[in-house]
Amino acid sequence: MTEMVYGAAPAAAGDPILPRWWRTVDKLTMTCILLLFGIGLLLGLAASPPLAARNGLEPFYYVQRQAFFGILALIVMFVTSMMSPNLIRRLGVLGFVAAFVALALLPVLGTDFGKGATRWYSLGFASVQPSEFLKPGFIVLSAWMMAASQEINGPPGKMLSFGVAITVVGFLAMQPDFGQAALVLFSWGIIYFVAGAPFLLLVGMAGVTVLAGTFAYHNSEHFARRIDGFLSPDLDPRTQLGYAANAIREGGFFGVGVGEGQVKQSLPDAHTDFIIAVAAEEYGLALVLVIIALYAAIVVRSLFRLMRERDTFTRLAGTGLACVFAVQAMINMGVAVRLLPAKGMTLPFVSYGGSSIIAGGILVGMMLALTRTRPQGEIADLIGRRS
Repeated sequence: MTEMVYGAAPAAAGDPILPRWWRTVDKLTMTCILLLFGIGLLLGLAASPPLAARNGLEPFYYVQRQAFFGILALIVMFVTSMMSPNLIRRLGVLGFVAAFVALALLPVLGTDFGKGATRWYSLGFASVQPSEFLKPGFIVLSAWMMAASQEINGPPGKMLSFGVAITVVGFLAMQPDFGQAALVLFSWGIIYFVAGAPFLLLVGMAGVTVLAGTFAYHNSEHFARRIDGFLSPDLDPRTQLGYAANAIREGGFFGVGVGEGQVKQSLPDAHTDFIIAVAAEEYGLALVLVIIALYAAIVVRSLFRLMRERDTFTRLAGTGLACVFAVQAMINMGVAVRLLPAKGMTLPFVSYGGSSIIAGGILVGMMLALTRTRPQGEIADLIGRRS
């Protein structure tokens, strides 16, 4: 328990990999991730049987698949968390290249599954969403470029990474997938901010983003429909947002009871985008607050550990990964309570979805690897010696 709260002692470089990993990894963050996965399975038992029945499948078909992909994601997370920052950088860059190629080929080889946005590859037994795997790779690539730009005679990494960001956003907007595009821009902005971006430049970027949103509103029926639905003072109770809002109201503080919720009978995405509505209806605000606390603990814990980090790349990449993880959770829950327009974004480690949970395992595994305690001293020690 002491190590979970105050951190583990640095390990010697010659230690075996597993004991060294166990002593240096953030066990509190791992525990929170496992709890979120367990909560996701619990909510899947409630949310997915009605959908399975409508599709003529076994009652727990989606729960079994969620458990399979979740266990695979946890294995990926544990393996990735054992890597060094240098190996994380190589994995991130290669992963970004592969995911970007897959993203670029979506208009030719992808499918929309009748949802109006071409975001997936259909493999028959499963589907793959390249944008989910693109995010961790993009964050690592951007952090590497910006860290390199701070070296003497280093490349113009900030400008190069911005060009990559705009290119990725362009491909995402063509799907259209404005939610993932916003996450990519946010991740680049937060890394640039930590790297020392001028505040006025960030304000200017925010203004450009607003102009781009206005252009998309007037030129994309998909985007305009979601914005209009969000801004409308009257909420149609027969829409997904209407069902979700009613479920949250009905749940109260302690919920209507396990298995007694009705929103899962009406919402086609109750097990994915609106899983928090199922949690609020059956278990009440109490469980929702627990879920929020788990996400907050993961992000705050990671950021505090990164504040002590001396290596620029590790600090930038880790901060970007932690913030994107937090913002994706905030967007999913914000949509359910109608604080944000609908974006079709899953709740990390809780919602059903193979691509989402495996990509989440990669992202969190990278974050755990970058926040491990290393025998390098802390940044405060370096500042103290220089002063």
